[in-house]
Amino acid sequence: MTSQTLREARKYEEASEKLIKTEERPAFHLSARTGWMNDPNGFSYYNGEYHMFYQYHPYDSHWGPMHWGHAVSKDLLNWRYLPAALAPDEVYDRDGCFSGSAIELPDGRQLLMYTGVMREQQKNGGFSDVQTQCLAVGDGIDYEKYEMNPVLDEKDIPEGCSRADFRDPKMWREKDGTYYCAVGNRPADGSGQILLYTSEDGFRWKYKKVLAANNNRFGKMWECPDFFELDGKWVLLTSPQDMLPQGFEYHNGNGTLCLIGDFDKEADSFTEQYNQSIDYGIDFYAPQTVLTPDGRRIMIGWMQNWDACAIRAHEDLWFGQMSLPRELFIKDGRLYQRPIRELEGMRSGKVEYKSVQVSGTINLEGIKGRKVDIELSIRPEDERNLYQKFAIRFAQNAQYQTSVSFRPREDILKIDRKFSGSRRAIIHQRRSKVNSGNGNLKLRLIMDQFSVEVFVNDGEQVMTATMYTEKEADGISFYADGEVKMDVVKYDLI
Repeated sequence: MTSQTLREARKYEEASEKLIKTEERPAFHLSARTGWMNDPNGFSYYNGEYHMFYQYHPYDSHWGPMHWGHAVSKDLLNWRYLPAALAPDEVYDRDGCFSGSAIELPDGRQLLMYTGVMREQQKNGGFSDVQTQCLAVGDGIDYEKYEMNPVLDEKDIPEGCSRADFRDPKMWREKDGTYYCAVGNRPADGSGQILLYTSEDGFRWKYKKVLAANNNRFGKMWECPDFFELDGKWVLLTSPQDMLPQGFEYHNGNGTLCLIGDFDKEADSFTEQYNQSIDYGIDFYAPQTVLTPDGRRIMIGWMQNWDACAIRAHEDLWFGQMSLPRELFIKDGRLYQRPIRELEGMRSGKVEYKSVQVSGTINLEGIKGRKVDIELSIRPEDERNLYQKFAIRFAQNAQYQTSVSFRPREDILKIDRKFSGSRRAIIHQRRSKVNSGNGNLKLRLIMDQFSVEVFVNDGEQVMTATMYTEKEADGISFYADGEVKMDVVKYDLI
């Protein structure tokens, strides 16, 4: 039975979507059907299609009572909206259906696991969240909430741990048929931790152990965990809140963390070996992964930063988009990300230049646009006389531009959108340390109307940023302080 709350949301989103012109959206990044979108949820492959659910407030382009939006795709680039899947319509989730995951059951149904939120009045008159884990079962369009919800609550968390910060269940199924689930939580020290649960059937869950503990190393609460095997290692992705910077590796605020190590399945114990950021740009959070039928591990994140949500005007009809799907690899103890290979099928209109000399500002015939895929490789004109700085500027006209610049003497790559047309005093620049041998650097920039994703050195690092510059600003220029030799290939993405 579809509740009145869900029926209203579905009716509303169908009508509102018609008010948004196709050209006002990104072309191949999933955006909110209408209203507000944040974290990806239930990223899964089911009935021959990829399903992406998302944190959703259809009625406003600002965060509000969380629903689950829903879209499907055959190739992760062309998306089709389906009716909203979940609405806050039960006592245990009346203040929001927060993030979660999806899995296919042996009987062919799809199981969703999400965090139900209920605000509870405290003795002092304030309110505090009670977060529990809940299930819904369905056919890929309609989902029925489980009558035994919630399936995990405060009695299933270790003593002294927070019931207000207990969220974002990520399920998977092992080869022996056992279901596992990782959930973000906070222990008594206010730091973050990831709890591990198991189940025989996907419905009755029991607490196993603390899978990973923050011990106040990386921010505070750890949100949106994902845990999977990749290239002989185990990877834990999570998004810590309230981070402090550590050099150029981690930045202030809400960040991303990748822990790489080994998982002993007998003891269910994870041993960390390496840590790194997932994305080094401005806008990337709460990623989720899926295993494709052909065995690739694909990740998509929310292409936004919580502290920069004011970047769009109040009257805009939609807010929030997902990142490009990225193929993940481990190489030398490091997470590499590359744009999903299906993107190459969208390329057209190739323009190529080899060994172009850049000194000062130059424009190249045929290189412009806002839906483009650009591969760049730069090197010093003279090895003994290193250039000071190189930059590519895009989404550019006489008034606006966003830039990616590189200073080889410090090995610092910077993304800067302060001239992108934003009228808010939010973060507009971020810098990252990159590996460059004597001023040699490879970059791949993918732009889609309102965003840029910069892949460094074949995916060793990624920097992501949104920019809501008027679409007419489609110029691209190159700049060098000193002398740079550049190879560049540009494709339009259709």
